[in-house]
Amino acid sequence: MFPKASRAAWSLPVVTRRAVLCLATLIVAMGGASGAFAHGVAEGDALFIEQASGAQLLPFLYLGAKHMVTGYDHLLFLLGVIFFLYRLKEVGAYVTLFAVGHSVTLLYGVLSGTHVDPYIVDAIIGLSVVYKALDNLGAFRRWFGFQPNTKAAVLIFGFCHGFGLATKLQDFTLSDDGLVANILAFNVGVEIGQLLALAAILIAMNAWRRTQAFARQALAANVVLMSAGFMLIGYQLTGYLTLS
Repeated sequence: MFPKASRAAWSLPVVTRRAVLCLATLIVAMGGASGAFAHGVAEGDALFIEQASGAQLLPFLYLGAKHMVTGYDHLLFLLGVIFFLYRLKEVGAYVTLFAVGHSVTLLYGVLSGTHVDPYIVDAIIGLSVVYKALDNLGAFRRWFGFQPNTKAAVLIFGFCHGFGLATKLQDFTLSDDGLVANILAFNVGVEIGQLLALAAILIAMNAWRRTQAFARQALAANVVLMSAGFMLIGYQLTGYLTLS
């Protein structure tokens, strides 16, 4: 739901073309990345993971951070989560819920061997982006007359994001020697990467919020965010139907 400062966006019939083009260009650039991005793993990193034996804490910490920083689906969801959060206390609460969610399922998925279809879980991750954009637009209250519990939704989708991370590690034959330590290091790296990415997003968002254009561009930004989520869903479902 829009805060008071941005509800005016609903009443504006025209949104600046520059804002839409800039946001759309950003989404397309992120979405057009190769398999080394999103949940993919670069060839050199994949080779290291396959050959790693024993505790390799720093390399796995680095890989976890890299995976999060280049994971545009995670970043799009985080952008939606903090879009209208102005206080650091609120940002911290939501990001902590997301971190707890994806940490639990990442560790559980890899260490227990629980496997889910990567296309389906990544489609759900795309759905999480759509959900948060609609939530920011106040769509649920307008359509259904109630507001879902946003914190619960962030936690639940955090579980899904964690399984998305786990499916990629499960693509590799991981050595049992040092497995627990390495996965824990990877998870810590993911959290470090999330903090770094979040810091960059918050700096950009705070600069944008101080402009007079923010109130009227907020609607367009979330429409583009929602469109990106639908693109992710379509891409993953296409893969599921044609490649699974």
